[in-house]
Amino acid sequence: MSVTTTATATAAAPAATVKPLIANGLIATVAAAAATAAVAAAGELAGISLAVAGKPIPLSGFATLTAIFSVMGLGLALVLARTARRPRTAFVRTTLVLTALSLVPDVLADAAVTTKMLLMLTHLVAAAIVIPAIARRLSA
Repeated sequence: MSVTTTATATAAAPAATVKPLIANGLIATVAAAAATAAVAAAGELAGISLAVAGKPIPLSGFATLTAIFSVMGLGLALVLARTARRPRTAFVRTTLVLTALSLVPDVLADAAVTTKMLLMLTHLVAAAIVIPAIARRLSA
């Protein structure tokens, strides 16, 4: 009987921690998507071009890509929650490196310097919203 109780308690524990992680991650995803679109819109209103290689990036593109990559980050957190000895530390370190790497295409883009800076700012805004929201739900 104690074997059954132990197995049940062990199986229930991950589900109890996964739901808040997913909920926080999805809320942060929506917030980050809205924030990056707003930052891009503000930049455009300030006169910064959203064109890369002569083609304008639609505001919805900022929100969409932010949502896609934020959900990928949430997926990473879910994997680390099950496999890493220190999921929070692993997640924060990994996502900070990935955020830094995400700036490289912006630097190399065929765009005005102000456009490049605006693109990099949107990456940093998204990371500032999503990383802490997810990390706080991971065990240290």
